[in-house]
Amino acid sequence: MCTGGVPSDHDDRVLHDFEPKVSIPLEPVDSVTVTTLMDNVSDVLMPDQGPARRPKPAADVTVPAATMESGRTPDPLRAEHGFSALVTVAKAGREHRFLFDAGTSPDGVVENMRRLRIDPTSIEAIVCSHGHFDHTAGLDGLIRVLGGRVKLPVLIHPHFWRRRRLTLPGADPLELPTTSRRALEGAGFTVIEERQPSFLFENSVLITGEVPRTTGYEPGFPPQQAWLDNRWEPDPLVLDDQALIVDVRGKGLTVLTGCGHSGVVNICRYARRLTGDRPLHALIGGYHLNGPRFEPLIPRVLADLAALEPSVLIPAHCTGWRAQHAMSARFGDVFVPNTVGTSVVV
Repeated sequence: MCTGGVPSDHDDRVLHDFEPKVSIPLEPVDSVTVTTLMDNVSDVLMPDQGPARRPKPAADVTVPAATMESGRTPDPLRAEHGFSALVTVAKAGREHRFLFDAGTSPDGVVENMRRLRIDPTSIEAIVCSHGHFDHTAGLDGLIRVLGGRVKLPVLIHPHFWRRRRLTLPGADPLELPTTSRRALEGAGFTVIEERQPSFLFENSVLITGEVPRTTGYEPGFPPQQAWLDNRWEPDPLVLDDQALIVDVRGKGLTVLTGCGHSGVVNICRYARRLTGDRPLHALIGGYHLNGPRFEPLIPRVLADLAALEPSVLIPAHCTGWRAQHAMSARFGDVFVPNTVGTSVVV
């Protein structure tokens, strides 16, 4: 399943200077479908747009409700401050499914999979974009649903396990829940730690590993600290932040991010460098442009994204409403709003 990291002498000390000496032979696929299993927004009235298909309400998906005349009410998709997507890749008549992140609550993603009639046992591998709990806590529910059938590879960066906290002005430090290695391995997951790019599905799905920070203005996540050497130390770079890349034949690169702590411009430029300067077709996931520290960056980020000439921009999760409004104004139909249950077919 995973063919391992691409050889390199890259380490933390040269993060900002690392450049791949040769392009990685990412093989094109016939199609990729990205289905959002968890996001901050659910909207049953959102129309289809471009490559995005919205879930249709199912009359038979209901729950008891004593206040309704019929005694039942629709059982809607859940939304929460988190992200998860199911990636389905098709090539030469074969399909493979991967889970990218797992949302915030223990049961949110598996419950949405049930509502969308997606079989959890069809997942062949899990990729965690980074270690923050709003992308990982749903693994708990997946373990319980799969029972003894958990035997899945989980691709992470070594910093995924770091104990972390947020230091926000005017508030006490807030420690974040940390994923337990013992719990994942005890459940049967095969944990694969890579700093470097690595492949899934016969060289057709590329995981970036650590993303070089080359723009000079995308700051990572400045409020973050990590417990290192028995004390709290600044940990703003979120080096475990990684993205997923698929090259669709005749279209170009589809890039999927979790939060985009590496910087979405850094991620997209790196994706192109890794793949021999393949064009960027679609960017889906968190752009992390929400809040007073990041909103001033919106004009510069959108200008740099425009220079990459994407055909589809689908921001999610932590992107923020100001950035989404700005994208709608600048990019027109290239901008596609996301909702829980949306399937993007490239």
